[in-house]
Amino acid sequence: MTEEEDVRRAGPLTYRGRAIPDTTTDQRLLDRRGPSDWVHTDPWRVLRIQSEFVEGFGLLSELPSAVSVFGSARIRPGTEYYELGVEVGAKLAAAGYATITGGGPGMMEAANKGAQQAGGLSVGLGIELPFEQSLNPYIDMGMTFRYFFVRKTMFVKYSQAFVVLPGGFGTLDELFEAITLVQTKKITRFPVVLIGTEFWGGLRQWVESSLLKHGLIADTDMELLHVTDDPDEAVRIVQQAHLHIENKFERSEPGPSS
Repeated sequence: MTEEEDVRRAGPLTYRGRAIPDTTTDQRLLDRRGPSDWVHTDPWRVLRIQSEFVEGFGLLSELPSAVSVFGSARIRPGTEYYELGVEVGAKLAAAGYATITGGGPGMMEAANKGAQQAGGLSVGLGIELPFEQSLNPYIDMGMTFRYFFVRKTMFVKYSQAFVVLPGGFGTLDELFEAITLVQTKKITRFPVVLIGTEFWGGLRQWVESSLLKHGLIADTDMELLHVTDDPDEAVRIVQQAHLHIENKFERSEPGPSS
Protein backbone atom coordinates (compact mmCIF):
# COMPACT_ATOMS: atom_id res chain seq x y z
CA MET A 1 0.00 0.00 0.00
CA THR A 2 1.08 3.58 -0.56
CA GLU A 3 1.14 5.99 2.35
CA GLU A 4 -2.09 7.61 1.08
CA GLU A 5 -3.90 4.29 0.74
CA ASP A 6 -2.86 3.10 4.21
CA VAL A 7 -5.21 5.60 5.85
CA ARG A 8 -8.83 5.31 7.03
CA ARG A 9 -10.90 8.35 7.94
CA ALA A 10 -14.00 7.86 10.06
CA GLY A 11 -15.79 11.13 10.62
CA PRO A 12 -13.28 13.41 12.33
CA LEU A 13 -11.01 10.45 13.16
CA THR A 14 -7.97 9.24 11.21
CA TYR A 15 -6.51 5.71 11.42
CA ARG A 16 -3.27 4.49 9.88
CA GLY A 17 -1.58 1.14 9.44
CA ARG A 18 -2.42 -1.50 12.03
CA ALA A 19 -4.91 0.82 13.76
CA ILE A 20 -7.30 0.70 10.78
CA PRO A 21 -10.55 -1.07 11.82
CA ASP A 22 -11.55 -4.25 9.99
CA THR A 23 -15.09 -2.98 9.31
CA THR A 24 -16.85 0.30 8.60
CA THR A 25 -19.15 2.20 10.94
CA ASP A 26 -22.14 1.33 8.74
CA GLN A 27 -21.32 -2.39 8.95
CA ARG A 28 -20.96 -2.26 12.72
CA LEU A 29 -24.34 -0.54 12.93
CA LEU A 30 -25.96 -3.41 10.99
CA ASP A 31 -24.19 -6.24 12.82
CA ARG A 32 -26.44 -8.04 15.30
CA ARG A 33 -23.50 -9.43 17.24
CA GLY A 34 -20.44 -7.60 18.41
CA PRO A 35 -18.77 -6.04 21.45
CA SER A 36 -21.19 -5.66 24.33
CA ASP A 37 -19.56 -2.71 26.11
CA TRP A 38 -21.77 0.37 26.29
CA VAL A 39 -19.81 2.32 23.68
CA HIS A 40 -20.81 -0.28 21.06
CA THR A 41 -24.49 -0.60 21.96
CA ASP A 42 -27.23 0.66 19.66
CA PRO A 43 -28.42 3.42 22.06
CA TRP A 44 -24.89 4.83 22.07
CA ARG A 45 -24.80 4.70 18.27
CA VAL A 46 -27.97 6.80 18.18
CA LEU A 47 -26.05 9.57 19.93
CA ARG A 48 -23.21 9.27 17.44
CA ILE A 49 -25.67 9.42 14.54
CA GLN A 50 -27.34 12.45 16.12
CA SER A 51 -23.99 14.19 16.50
CA GLU A 52 -23.22 13.60 12.83
CA PHE A 53 -26.52 15.21 11.83
CA VAL A 54 -25.74 18.17 14.10
CA GLU A 55 -22.26 18.60 12.63
CA GLY A 56 -23.57 18.39 9.07
CA PHE A 57 -26.42 20.83 9.68
CA GLY A 58 -24.01 23.19 11.42
CA LEU A 59 -21.56 23.13 8.52
CA LEU A 60 -24.15 23.64 5.78
CA SER A 61 -26.80 25.78 7.45
CA GLU A 62 -25.54 29.03 5.88
CA LEU A 63 -24.90 27.49 2.47
CA PRO A 64 -26.29 29.53 -0.44
CA SER A 65 -28.37 27.92 -3.19
CA ALA A 66 -26.53 24.76 -4.18
CA VAL A 67 -26.58 21.86 -6.63
CA SER A 68 -25.23 18.39 -5.91
CA VAL A 69 -23.13 16.86 -8.69
CA PHE A 70 -22.60 13.10 -8.82
CA GLY A 71 -20.33 10.95 -10.95
CA SER A 72 -17.68 8.26 -10.97
CA ALA A 73 -14.62 8.41 -8.74
CA ARG A 74 -12.69 6.43 -11.37
CA ILE A 75 -12.55 9.05 -14.11
CA ARG A 76 -9.00 10.33 -14.64
CA PRO A 77 -7.96 13.98 -15.04
CA GLY A 78 -7.54 15.02 -18.64
CA THR A 79 -10.25 12.73 -20.00
CA GLU A 80 -13.35 13.97 -21.80
CA TYR A 81 -15.64 13.11 -18.89
CA TYR A 82 -13.34 14.83 -16.38
CA GLU A 83 -13.32 18.02 -18.42
CA LEU A 84 -17.11 17.80 -18.63
CA GLY A 85 -17.22 17.75 -14.83
CA VAL A 86 -14.98 20.82 -14.66
CA GLU A 87 -17.27 22.63 -17.09
CA VAL A 88 -20.38 21.72 -15.10
CA GLY A 89 -18.87 23.03 -11.85
CA ALA A 90 -17.83 26.26 -13.56
CA LYS A 91 -21.27 26.78 -15.15
CA LEU A 92 -23.01 26.27 -11.81
CA ALA A 93 -20.67 28.76 -10.15
CA ALA A 94 -21.31 31.32 -12.89
CA ALA A 95 -25.05 30.90 -12.29
CA GLY A 96 -24.58 31.61 -8.58
CA TYR A 97 -24.85 28.07 -7.21
CA ALA A 98 -22.54 26.35 -4.77
CA THR A 99 -21.42 22.91 -5.95
CA ILE A 100 -21.75 19.93 -3.59
CA THR A 101 -20.08 16.61 -4.38
CA GLY A 102 -19.09 13.45 -2.55
CA GLY A 103 -15.66 14.99 -2.10
CA GLY A 104 -13.73 12.20 -3.79
CA PRO A 105 -11.61 11.99 -6.94
CA GLY A 106 -12.77 11.62 -10.53
CA MET A 107 -15.94 13.43 -11.54
CA MET A 108 -16.42 14.75 -8.02
CA GLU A 109 -12.99 16.36 -8.05
CA ALA A 110 -13.65 17.74 -11.52
CA ALA A 111 -16.87 19.48 -10.49
CA ASN A 112 -15.25 20.88 -7.33
CA LYS A 113 -12.29 22.08 -9.38
CA GLY A 114 -14.49 23.83 -11.93
CA ALA A 115 -16.57 25.50 -9.23
CA GLN A 116 -13.58 26.69 -7.23
CA GLN A 117 -11.65 27.98 -10.24
CA ALA A 118 -14.74 29.89 -11.40
CA GLY A 119 -15.04 31.61 -8.02
CA GLY A 120 -17.94 29.54 -6.71
CA LEU A 121 -18.27 27.80 -3.37
CA SER A 122 -17.04 24.20 -3.55
CA VAL A 123 -18.34 21.69 -0.99
CA GLY A 124 -17.29 18.07 -0.43
CA LEU A 125 -19.22 15.56 1.68
CA GLY A 126 -16.98 12.52 2.02
CA ILE A 127 -17.74 9.08 3.41
CA GLU A 128 -15.85 6.54 5.47
CA LEU A 129 -14.92 3.67 3.15
CA PRO A 130 -12.22 0.98 3.37
CA PHE A 131 -10.59 2.36 0.21
CA GLU A 132 -11.53 6.03 0.52
CA GLN A 133 -8.81 8.64 0.33
CA SER A 134 -8.93 12.14 1.76
CA LEU A 135 -11.17 14.84 0.34
CA ASN A 136 -9.96 16.22 -2.97
CA PRO A 137 -7.92 19.46 -2.91
CA TYR A 138 -10.57 21.64 -4.59
CA ILE A 139 -12.94 21.89 -1.62
CA ASP A 140 -13.70 25.05 0.37
CA MET A 141 -16.02 23.38 2.90
CA GLY A 142 -15.82 19.68 3.67
CA MET A 143 -16.89 16.98 6.08
CA THR A 144 -16.35 13.22 6.17
CA PHE A 145 -19.36 11.18 7.32
CA ARG A 146 -19.50 7.79 8.99
CA TYR A 147 -23.03 6.94 7.89
CA PHE A 148 -24.30 6.92 4.31
CA PHE A 149 -27.86 7.83 5.28
CA VAL A 150 -26.74 10.95 7.16
CA ARG A 151 -24.65 12.05 4.19
CA LYS A 152 -27.56 11.44 1.80
CA THR A 153 -29.78 13.66 3.91
CA MET A 154 -27.29 16.50 3.51
CA PHE A 155 -27.24 16.15 -0.27
CA VAL A 156 -31.01 16.42 -0.52
CA LYS A 157 -31.59 19.01 2.22
CA TYR A 158 -29.05 21.52 0.96
CA SER A 159 -29.46 21.10 -2.82
CA GLN A 160 -31.90 22.65 -5.24
CA ALA A 161 -31.18 19.95 -7.83
CA PHE A 162 -29.03 16.94 -8.71
CA VAL A 163 -26.80 16.97 -11.78
CA VAL A 164 -25.68 13.44 -12.58
CA LEU A 165 -22.58 12.74 -14.66
CA PRO A 166 -21.46 9.30 -15.86
CA GLY A 167 -20.88 7.00 -12.90
CA GLY A 168 -21.30 3.54 -11.42
CA PHE A 169 -23.34 1.97 -8.62
CA GLY A 170 -22.87 4.84 -6.17
CA THR A 171 -24.02 7.36 -8.76
CA LEU A 172 -27.03 5.21 -9.63
CA ASP A 173 -27.90 4.94 -5.94
CA GLU A 174 -28.04 8.71 -5.56
CA LEU A 175 -29.92 9.08 -8.86
CA PHE A 176 -32.70 6.62 -8.06
CA GLU A 177 -33.10 7.81 -4.49
CA ALA A 178 -33.69 11.35 -5.75
CA ILE A 179 -36.16 10.15 -8.39
CA THR A 180 -38.02 8.11 -5.77
CA LEU A 181 -38.28 11.10 -3.43
CA VAL A 182 -39.73 13.23 -6.23
CA GLN A 183 -42.05 10.48 -7.54
CA THR A 184 -43.49 9.87 -4.07
CA LYS A 185 -43.73 13.65 -3.51
CA LYS A 186 -41.49 13.54 -0.47
CA ILE A 187 -39.77 16.45 -2.17
CA THR A 188 -41.26 18.63 -4.91
CA ARG A 189 -39.85 20.50 -7.91
CA PHE A 190 -36.44 18.90 -7.51
CA PRO A 191 -34.92 18.51 -10.98
CA VAL A 192 -32.62 15.59 -11.75
CA VAL A 193 -30.49 16.24 -14.83
CA LEU A 194 -28.39 13.53 -16.47
CA ILE A 195 -25.55 14.84 -18.62
CA GLY A 196 -24.36 12.54 -21.40
CA THR A 197 -26.95 11.18 -23.84
CA GLU A 198 -24.65 8.44 -25.10
CA PHE A 199 -23.99 7.22 -21.56
CA TRP A 200 -27.48 7.65 -20.07
CA GLY A 201 -29.59 7.03 -23.17
CA GLY A 202 -29.63 3.27 -22.60
CA LEU A 203 -30.87 3.71 -19.04
CA ARG A 204 -33.70 5.99 -20.11
CA GLN A 205 -34.61 3.57 -22.89
CA TRP A 206 -34.70 0.68 -20.40
CA VAL A 207 -36.93 2.65 -18.03
CA GLU A 208 -39.32 3.33 -20.91
CA SER A 209 -39.26 -0.12 -22.52
CA SER A 210 -39.43 -2.10 -19.26
CA LEU A 211 -40.85 -0.08 -16.36
CA LEU A 212 -43.26 2.08 -18.34
CA LYS A 213 -44.22 -0.69 -20.76
CA HIS A 214 -45.27 -3.00 -17.92
CA GLY A 215 -47.16 -0.27 -16.07
CA LEU A 216 -44.68 -0.10 -13.20
CA ILE A 217 -44.37 3.67 -13.47
CA ALA A 218 -46.70 6.37 -14.81
CA ASP A 219 -46.25 8.22 -18.09
CA THR A 220 -45.51 11.39 -16.15
CA ASP A 221 -42.65 9.68 -14.33
CA MET A 222 -40.61 9.78 -17.53
CA GLU A 223 -40.53 13.55 -17.11
CA LEU A 224 -38.42 13.12 -13.97
CA LEU A 225 -35.39 12.20 -16.08
CA HIS A 226 -33.89 15.12 -17.97
CA VAL A 227 -31.10 13.95 -20.30
CA THR A 228 -28.83 16.38 -22.15
CA ASP A 229 -25.31 16.83 -23.49
CA ASP A 230 -25.32 20.56 -22.80
CA PRO A 231 -24.18 21.85 -19.38
CA ASP A 232 -25.86 25.18 -20.16
CA GLU A 233 -29.18 23.42 -20.65
CA ALA A 234 -28.67 21.56 -17.37
CA VAL A 235 -28.17 24.87 -15.57
CA ARG A 236 -31.28 26.34 -17.23
CA ILE A 237 -33.37 23.40 -16.03
CA VAL A 238 -32.09 23.96 -12.50
CA GLN A 239 -32.76 27.70 -12.68
CA GLN A 240 -36.30 27.26 -14.00
CA ALA A 241 -37.20 24.85 -11.21
CA HIS A 242 -35.58 27.12 -8.62
CA LEU A 243 -37.50 30.14 -9.95
CA HIS A 244 -40.76 28.20 -9.85
CA ILE A 245 -40.20 27.33 -6.19
CA GLU A 246 -39.34 30.93 -5.28
CA ASN A 247 -42.44 32.27 -7.05
CA LYS A 248 -44.62 29.67 -5.37
CA PHE A 249 -43.16 30.57 -1.98
CA GLU A 250 -43.77 34.28 -2.55
CA ARG A 251 -47.40 33.63 -3.51
CA SER A 252 -47.92 31.55 -0.39
CA GLU A 253 -46.61 34.26 1.96
CA PRO A 254 -49.35 36.27 3.68
CA GLY A 255 -49.66 39.87 2.54
CA PRO A 256 -49.27 42.87 4.85
CA SER A 257 -52.07 43.26 7.34
CA SER A 258 -54.45 46.14 6.75
